[in-house]
Amino acid sequence: MSPRIQVYVLAGLLIFIGAGLTIYKNTELGFPLFPGEYRTVWTIEAKVEFIADDGPVKAALTLPRAQQNMEILDETFSSSGYGGFNTVQADNEYRAVWARRSASGTQSLFYQLDVIQTPEAALKPPLNLSLKVQKPLLDAREQEAVRLAIESLIKHAHDRSSDTKSFTTQLLTALADKHNQDRNLIFNYYKASSLVDIDLLVLAAAEIPAHRIRGLYLEDDRRRLPPEDLLEIYDGEHWVAFEPTNGLPGIPKNFFIWQRGGKSLLDVEGGSDSRVTFSVIANDIPARDVALLSTNQQKEALVDFSIYSLPIEQQSIFKLILLVPVGALVVVLLRVFVGLRTSGTFMPVLLAIAFIETHLLTGLSIFVLILVLGLWIRFYLSRLNLLLVARIAAVVVAVVILMGAISVISYKLGIQQALTITFFPMIIIAWTIERMSIVWEEDSPFEVFIQSGGSLLVAVIAWWVMTNRYIEHWTFNFPELLLALLGIILIVGNYTGYRLSELARFRQLIR
Repeated sequence: MSPRIQVYVLAGLLIFIGAGLTIYKNTELGFPLFPGEYRTVWTIEAKVEFIADDGPVKAALTLPRAQQNMEILDETFSSSGYGGFNTVQADNEYRAVWARRSASGTQSLFYQLDVIQTPEAALKPPLNLSLKVQKPLLDAREQEAVRLAIESLIKHAHDRSSDTKSFTTQLLTALADKHNQDRNLIFNYYKASSLVDIDLLVLAAAEIPAHRIRGLYLEDDRRRLPPEDLLEIYDGEHWVAFEPTNGLPGIPKNFFIWQRGGKSLLDVEGGSDSRVTFSVIANDIPARDVALLSTNQQKEALVDFSIYSLPIEQQSIFKLILLVPVGALVVVLLRVFVGLRTSGTFMPVLLAIAFIETHLLTGLSIFVLILVLGLWIRFYLSRLNLLLVARIAAVVVAVVILMGAISVISYKLGIQQALTITFFPMIIIAWTIERMSIVWEEDSPFEVFIQSGGSLLVAVIAWWVMTNRYIEHWTFNFPELLLALLGIILIVGNYTGYRLSELARFRQLIR
């Protein structure tokens, strides 16, 4: 395999890996592809209230589990005076248990969590929920009318349906219709029951396994909400959720499932008048922060072993360092395709970094001033016939003195931006002065002007690209793209055609 083919194969592999990892982070981990993207984070607070009986108290609240249409980012517990707190797993449910040796009066316990909505997905199967059906006992004569009403509703729904799912829709619709006489007869008999209780009773009479889903609708700025109920039935192959008021299958998009099946939402020992209420508020948070919270929970290796795991101070440093390859690509493109001549290969990249910190106009003014003064000092030193190392060292010292003098003078004059002169790489400037003086002596002042102008032009273009908000976002949040950038540089390195400057140079031959 020839070197040229090896370059293209290696470049294609690098571009594929870099682009693939970027797409994975965007689609699977939720990292935003463009800056300024926000995601809505819902903060849900569950408040447990009860009256303690002046003795030992124990309260257990069922906690929500992970679900495909919602993702839990963080959770906190708050309970003043309750030292005994733990999370236990019982009957396939996670429960928060608060305990206290002695308590009296009204007690308030809080559980708070942050969730985000994820793309729609089917519900996972519930955790080993029983398929047993306990039919209601309605054999007594005084209950004959209720039994006949239930059978009538079941028969009516059966005749109008083709499978278990459509049967459930018809049955729930009839039970929600307040003008249905059979429905009203059942509700009058079970006076203290809710709609979902009656639905479960009639579904049991129809020998369909079903259970209750407790949760709440995510709506901004809602307070003291009671839990809402949905139904979930087993159609012989899958568990299917239904809205009890209209009989429509499926989980509403903004419905957060708190408990799926199970017995009770809250159990309190040593207290009375217990209840759970919910409050919901929406917050718009940068999508990158949400993705970091999500991946920290999942311990994604691509994020756990990345720049995000470094301290904030080091992250800010790498945010600037990761822009250097972008500046290098700009230099390669301008030198290979355009043919601009610069003083040093990648000196313009270092100047562009300095311009980022000092602002463009301030940085250009300072650099030109130091370059002119440094060349004047270098020409004087050349008359002293110093050795190369000593001469360069003297130029370095002179550059440092110039930088210090400019900083002091600008401070006295009230020019605060000039104080950022320390961001200029003094060794590189010293070498640039030395190189420019040699070019001046060996070629001509015009060549010095061409190389200096080319260096500044490339530095300005690199600065413009490196300060683009999209480039800054991609390099920091998707450093995998540097692999693709490396592949592009390898491909450009194989170019052997004419440069734009050469087309202008040989225009007479073309004529």
